Amino acid sequence: MGRIRKLLVANRGEIACRVMRTARDQGIATVAVYSEADATAPHVLMADEAVLIGPGPVGQSYLVPEKILAAAAETKADAVHPGYGFLSENAEFAAAVEAAGLIFVGPTAEAIDLMGNKAAAKRRMIEAGVPCVPGYEGESQEDTMLIAEGEKIGFPIMVKAAAGGGGRGMRLVEAADGLPAAITTARSEAENAFGSGELILEKAIVKPRHVEVQVFADSHGNVIHLGERDCSVQRRHQKVIEEAPCPVMTPDLRDAMGHAAVEAARSIDYRGAGTVEFLLDVSGEFYFLEMNTRLQVEHPVTEEVTGLDLVALQLHVAEGGELDLAQEEVFLDGSAIEVRLYAEDPANKFLPCTGLVNFFQTPMRDGVRVDAGIEAGQEISPFYDPMIAKIITYGETREVARKLMVDVLRETALFGVRTNRDFLIACLENDRFADGVFSTAFIAEEFGAAGFSEPHTAPHDLAVLGVRHYLLDRGAAMEKSLNVPDALLGFTANEELYTSYLLACGEETYRVIVRGQKDGSFVVTVDDETLSVAVRRSAGARVEMLVDDRTLASTAHLSGDTLYALVGGRGLTCVNLLAKTRSSDDGGDGRRVLAPMHGRVVEIFVGAGDAVQKGDRLAIIEAMKMQHDIIAEIDGSVDDLLIDVDQQVGADDLMITIAAEDE
Repeated sequence: MGRIRKLLVANRGEIACRVMRTARDQGIATVAVYSEADATAPHVLMADEAVLIGPGPVGQSYLVPEKILAAAAETKADAVHPGYGFLSENAEFAAAVEAAGLIFVGPTAEAIDLMGNKAAAKRRMIEAGVPCVPGYEGESQEDTMLIAEGEKIGFPIMVKAAAGGGGRGMRLVEAADGLPAAITTARSEAENAFGSGELILEKAIVKPRHVEVQVFADSHGNVIHLGERDCSVQRRHQKVIEEAPCPVMTPDLRDAMGHAAVEAARSIDYRGAGTVEFLLDVSGEFYFLEMNTRLQVEHPVTEEVTGLDLVALQLHVAEGGELDLAQEEVFLDGSAIEVRLYAEDPANKFLPCTGLVNFFQTPMRDGVRVDAGIEAGQEISPFYDPMIAKIITYGETREVARKLMVDVLRETALFGVRTNRDFLIACLENDRFADGVFSTAFIAEEFGAAGFSEPHTAPHDLAVLGVRHYLLDRGAAMEKSLNVPDALLGFTANEELYTSYLLACGEETYRVIVRGQKDGSFVVTVDDETLSVAVRRSAGARVEMLVDDRTLASTAHLSGDTLYALVGGRGLTCVNLLAKTRSSDDGGDGRRVLAPMHGRVVEIFVGAGDAVQKGDRLAIIEAMKMQHDIIAEIDGSVDDLLIDVDQQVGADDLMITIAAEDE
């Protein structure tokens, strides 16, 4: 080991930017690698040097070790930081980096290999005396063996990919009759995501909290923990909101979990940053879940409450340095909350979304941190994880951090692609979350199977949308005009001038008429209701209006005939149908099966002429590292099959046509 002078970051997005910021602060030159889809991404522009490593699909770029090592050789980098995801927990990659004479900023290949396999990791933890969930982690992988072991454990059980995490290759099975299908689906997803179909089974702990402990170790035998994070707010086993410290933690429980985490790391001669994850049940008992041998997505909340830079510690340890921090010197101060901003549609089963980011703005104030890997003008592609940014707030108490996060999210505008912003606000404002009384079942219990539905758009909001549309239209027209004084804006020598809009917001359509007044105010008619609107304050994309007797702030961006806006902290998107012709043939009757997102066809279960019933699986699409079932919505027979396995499809592409049973 030696001093790091030039660091190649083998990743993309916000984590690549995050690592580069600390490297730059320490005087270390940085190298970015990028795919063709990321040619103009922020991490590429931030780095001192950048190397193209292939096309957009990860299997042809970010997941190819040889291309990463070639980029390191080309730029004469002396160290590689893997970030998280991609090759960060690939033992062969870590070994190849060190074999090339480079410093790998992470643990040894042996530690990654052991802890990267859930079955082997669990066996080692049992040997080390770390509490573990009852289950099956044997080498035999025959379906009959797994089914028999599942019946021994008792239901409900979890089927998990032994070689991965992040919710991929994971299925909850409530009863024995669901186990065979869960095994098949989990194995397929695991093979596609991690290259290994090995599975383990675990007794499902009912309504646990997901609590993880940050550990750090050097190559001199020193191991400490930096407290815990609560990551219980999850959807599809993927974390949505994280916080430090855990709301129900006690000093004794922290000591016990911290000790177990340290022993877990010590038992495998760990080096660097790692996270030991536990399930915490209602009685206070905790069980080893897995160990992530890398920096976690949610590491910022630990940084906020400890005052430490975890990437700086990683670099120090990777250079062979000794931890100069004893366990008794670690203090947790205040509270921090992190939310993950995903490109997804909460109103449509949280399906991942792609598209162009037209506008991105977050408020910056004390106690707020934004780790983002996107900017306006960037395309969100189907090739990568849908998490596009993280927002972190810090406060002296949890309640201060929570309220600050709500305020920040209400002012966060990301237009052009749907996000989970409003859903995050709903979670944070939920009474159970505010009280800290929740488990991993929180989202399912509070939002149900239907997920998150957008509330009805009120007349006051529509009045704001109408005036914002009018002002943006007028501004665009003014840019094409010459020498038109403000006094003549909206002037007409004949009858009253008005502008009519037919705004489609979600599933509803509204008639909005905007009439400019001589004093610069507006009279707006929303269907049969009339409201007065006056602009009070304007600053860039943000405008504050008085609507009747209510003050509403809004941020808006017009792209073509689509208006994106925040109104009173709520995200709204509407299309002016008077200027846009919409196809009435949208496949809504179930006869035309359209791709719900950009992705790759993984499996097809039907052929032309096959009979299908409502609820049958027709195909599987893989997008943003997750697999999504395509389900028949009607009874009938397959009329035409327009897709093939491994084919890339775009959102709304026609895949299958079904002749209804009565046709």
